[in-house]
Amino acid sequence: MPQTIITIVIVLALVILFFWMVPLRLWFIAILNGVHVSLVQLILMRWRRVPPDMIVNSMITASKAGIDISRDQLEAHYLAGGHVKPVVNALISADKANITLDFKAATAIDLAGRNVLEAIQTSVNPKVINTPPVAAVAKDGIQLIAKARVTVRTNIRQLVGGAGEETIIARVGEGIVSAIGSADTHKSVLENPDSISKLVLTKGLDSGTAFEILSIDIADVDVGKNIGAMLQMDQANADKNIAQAKAEERRAMAVAQEQEMKAKAQEARAQVILAEAEVPRALADAFRSGNLGVMDYYKLENIKADTSMRDGISKMGHGNSQNMPKK
Repeated sequence: MPQTIITIVIVLALVILFFWMVPLRLWFIAILNGVHVSLVQLILMRWRRVPPDMIVNSMITASKAGIDISRDQLEAHYLAGGHVKPVVNALISADKANITLDFKAATAIDLAGRNVLEAIQTSVNPKVINTPPVAAVAKDGIQLIAKARVTVRTNIRQLVGGAGEETIIARVGEGIVSAIGSADTHKSVLENPDSISKLVLTKGLDSGTAFEILSIDIADVDVGKNIGAMLQMDQANADKNIAQAKAEERRAMAVAQEQEMKAKAQEARAQVILAEAEVPRALADAFRSGNLGVMDYYKLENIKADTSMRDGISKMGHGNSQNMPKK
């Protein structure tokens, strides 16, 4: 009894393995749909680690749509790391929309990392890209903040190697800044926002990109800050600071000169004091040498006393004249 169960299990395992290795059902479905794939090739797909279901179903789909794609082409694209089903669906969509796209170009787009089916859909149904707010300043110094809606469709011929949406957004933003900056006043931009669109469209912003720009529409324009006035205020503050710095420099120089003059005066007074200190010594030398007599010395003292008295009288008279009441 146990041997019988083991035998049955082994037989069932062999049957399952046979039908997994030899997909008779898939081979029969391919024949019914007019796709010729040999049973040996289906078995070899298993060994090459290629899913036969995906290859056969893609061949059936393409055949029903009237597109001739060989098994080798699909297998090669799968082994290269491509996406088989999206490529087949993109070829069918392009054929129905009368867009020229062959299998080689579709696989190149897919292997380049782009969604080829989405690219075909964007070619049929254009896509709208909303730009972030773009701030620019007109010639009168008023800031304007604009938002744009860019309608694009895929350029199949430049899809491989062409720039993406980020480049479109950057170029449109640059064009908006240039258009607003060339306007004489911000009022002219607010009155005719379509002037921005016309100027930006003439720049050929879609050159070298994977898209073709159909239209650029200005969705919103807001008035921002008065940049011109702010710059003038900043310039005035800078000029004021410079003037204050120069005035402070002149004041510091005047203070330095005053201090220098005071130092020189003090030095001169010190020299006078030193000279006056030499007078008694000179008088003593004159007395000893006989060049100065006693009467000469008394005359000199009388002259000094008379000079001091005159100075005192003059100071008293000057002070009394200031204290006298005015008539």
